[in-house]
Amino acid sequence: MSSIRPLFVVAGVGNGSGTGAASARLFAKSGYRVALISRGPDHLNKLASEINQNGGEAAAFPVSDYTPDSIRSAFSSIRSKFPASTSPLRVAVFNAGYGVWKPFLQITDEEVRESLDTNVIAAFAFSKEVLLEFTKNDVEDASEGGKGGSRKKGTLIFTGATAAIRGNTTTSAFAAGKFGIRALSQSLAKEFGKQNIHVAHSIIDGGIITDRSKGFRNDPNWENNADVRLDPDSIAKSYLYLVGQDSSAWAWEIDLRPAHEKW
Repeated sequence: MSSIRPLFVVAGVGNGSGTGAASARLFAKSGYRVALISRGPDHLNKLASEINQNGGEAAAFPVSDYTPDSIRSAFSSIRSKFPASTSPLRVAVFNAGYGVWKPFLQITDEEVRESLDTNVIAAFAFSKEVLLEFTKNDVEDASEGGKGGSRKKGTLIFTGATAAIRGNTTTSAFAAGKFGIRALSQSLAKEFGKQNIHVAHSIIDGGIITDRSKGFRNDPNWENNADVRLDPDSIAKSYLYLVGQDSSAWAWEIDLRPAHEKW
């Protein structure tokens, strides 16, 4: 019979070098079973294999897109793989995103639609599936050996961006989506906090070092100087910190930036 261990679900892991993947690795090391939702099955399966080979327990649930139907289907598969009786969902991170950085008059209808579909509509669908599971949980108390922090049923975290609070010259479509996620997060925090469900929004204010960012920046000084860029592993540690917060002092929003960010 499988032992009872909490489940961590993350949507959006890219090629395995960013925030979603780093969070999956850290929560696996912290004793969680891990469910991975993302496009790109090759990267997803590679990350799941890596976690399993390092002593964790992870499974990949690839989706062709972030439509509500695809997200609901992924959660149906997750429930089959990780039944609530042995793997109650305790932490979820919505890390999926679609970026458009263009002057306003150059943005296409398709790009606006993709931004809103991924950044807002998918976030709604993901949140609904997560919160339905959280509401079934008992309140978990860290003093009783729980991993979810004191007095909570679960923690839902949204990865945001500077554009969630401040638009700029080329971020009209991107900011519209990120503003939407922030508004959703705040609304859910107010509605579900009274049920001991912790909802938090993280503003990522700066560039994150990933395989992709290293490729287009091509700047060894930026890569080697931890004071000027965000590290996915450090972001993941902040997410784990949020999960451990007591219900007497929850953060709805944190903003993360490197020490030398010009903010």
